[in-house]
Amino acid sequence: MSLALYKKKRNFNNTPEPVTAKTKQKGKMIFVVQRHSATRLHYDFRLQLNGVLVSWAIPKGPSMYPKDKRLAMMVEDHPIDYANFEGVIPEGNYGAGIVEIWDKGTYELSPENDGDGMEAIQHGALKFSLSGIKLQGRFALIKMKKGAPSAWMLIKEKDEYASDIPYDSEEHTDASSPITHQLAASITNNFKANQPKKVQTKAASPKRIKAAKLKAESKKKVL
Repeated sequence: MSLALYKKKRNFNNTPEPVTAKTKQKGKMIFVVQRHSATRLHYDFRLQLNGVLVSWAIPKGPSMYPKDKRLAMMVEDHPIDYANFEGVIPEGNYGAGIVEIWDKGTYELSPENDGDGMEAIQHGALKFSLSGIKLQGRFALIKMKKGAPSAWMLIKEKDEYASDIPYDSEEHTDASSPITHQLAASITNNFKANQPKKVQTKAASPKRIKAAKLKAESKKKVL
């Protein structure tokens, strides 16, 4: 596992994102889901593995509904420290926008995996169990046979935690979310900008009113 690509994409003089990676972690391995308002709103799903956070970008966010197969694009590894990162990546930087933690907790690899975590990823199927606030129970990341080499699917497996109705990650986002407030403000501003401008008409002067009356009266006399 390497952070070379992560570091190559970033100028750490201009972004508050962490540089270092804590390679040693006591206790269970961690996972984090970060909601990210970059060019497009998406969710970043990260699993601690071999001293880094192996990461996937999920456009529609994770789901607790087993029938959902959420596209997950594998991206560069991130440092372990990134699991605690929340803040604003300034304009002009890679991934510019707001990052907030949507869910966080620990996870365990499934004994069903073919080898350890990295071997399972290389074989295109990683199974694990999450213990988060919003995400709980068994999940699987399955690499797609067609499409981009980085394309995977995040799938919730059927268990006691699974939802029996469709799941929308946005509906499970905290009301205090800075990103939600930003999106709401943007929608309001766009609405105001698209409203037709009122045409201001000047009130007629007393002289013009008097002249119009005289003109009308002269017409009546002619008739």
